[in-house]
Amino acid sequence: MVKKILSARSPIKSLEKNLKGGIGPGQVGVFASRKGVGKTACLVQIALDRLFEGKPVIHVSYASRVDYIIAWYEELFKKLAHLEKLKSEMEIHDRIVRNRVILNFRQEGMKTEQVLRSIEALLGPGNFSAKTIIVDGFNFYLPCAEDLAQFKKFAVDRQLEFWFSCSLRGEDPLFNDQGLPFVLKDYLASLDIILTLEHDNDRVRLNLVKDHGQILSKKLRLELDPQTLLLIRI
Repeated sequence: MVKKILSARSPIKSLEKNLKGGIGPGQVGVFASRKGVGKTACLVQIALDRLFEGKPVIHVSYASRVDYIIAWYEELFKKLAHLEKLKSEMEIHDRIVRNRVILNFRQEGMKTEQVLRSIEALLGPGNFSAKTIIVDGFNFYLPCAEDLAQFKKFAVDRQLEFWFSCSLRGEDPLFNDQGLPFVLKDYLASLDIILTLEHDNDRVRLNLVKDHGQILSKKLRLELDPQTLLLIRI
């Protein structure tokens, strides 16, 4: 019951209502911003939203260490538990941890086929029935359009939803006139949803740049709280 209440209040539901049909099986979404703006916080909150619903999640990290990913889950769970004054906090926490698997890879030197085989092994009959895959730290600046196309095909074939992060780097301008990050222009065929995060004075706002087949520039009524890094409605 508590998990249902948390899920119903989740700002992730507000995010999905802003998307045409939400994001579901066979679709791929990405959060793009400069490093340190809040992409990982958004990914972890999507994962926690699914976990509160009792749905397993696989988190793929391309970072050199995964302890910081675990720390993000722990920190955001504690903040949500405090915000909602959760009872049986540790019991809920333990259920969530059991429904989460974190995989760690190096993008250079690790073929995407190998990554997908590892995910496939977890998803086998009687194993881990995850429908949401989080991919953190994927380097879109490498020549890897074919790799993302493989993720997209895997999502369609297995009816999974994938969420990526994209760290933008280099000198401005990073975006075209429609707010689309230049680095993502070669990946549009594989991306159903593109969201960007931007500083707006002391706030971090979310912008919807691609919504399935449509390129647009829409400021959402969602932002990251600068103190808690939790998504909030505005």
